[in-house]
Amino acid sequence: MLESVTRFLERKLKLTVNEKKSRVVTTDKSSFLGFTFKGKKIRWTDEALGEFKRRIRRYTGRSWGVSMSYRMGKLSEYIRGWMGYYGISEYYRPMPVLDEWLRRRIRMCYWKQWHWMRTRIRNLLKLGTSARHAIYAGLSRKSHWRLSRTMATQSAMTNEWLKEQGLISIKELWVSIHYPATAR
Repeated sequence: MLESVTRFLERKLKLTVNEKKSRVVTTDKSSFLGFTFKGKKIRWTDEALGEFKRRIRRYTGRSWGVSMSYRMGKLSEYIRGWMGYYGISEYYRPMPVLDEWLRRRIRMCYWKQWHWMRTRIRNLLKLGTSARHAIYAGLSRKSHWRLSRTMATQSAMTNEWLKEQGLISIKELWVSIHYPATAR
């Protein structure tokens, strides 16, 4: 099959074919500019999703010593750009999971920023967590990642609060691209 396509391109169209970069395969086995086809639907490739996660990890790294407002600005800039390019993908299934993962990473960053036990407890109480849960979480020696999923951090740093801080939702962006009339 490749030989006949190569022959047509070289003889009829007078083009040169790079054998190392050329191949003839079905659409679900090919990828182009970060996209692939699964059945009749267009999706991003696994490599594109891996690069997205790697960049999100970089922007939400605990040791990146920047203010949260700067972090949120860079993060929203990257997410909007990524969704602007890959938003045409019809693959919704990982969106809620990616959204939860992103919020957990941001909660972890806040937890790291509140370094001291008394600061953590004070901030959790200020955000509306019960005193018991705030003290248990504040005194805990578990990792930042583990504590970002506790009752105390999730009841204090709610999704609405994170949205007020500047975090954008990947899921809401995808929905607004595919269903513009229903988006808020």
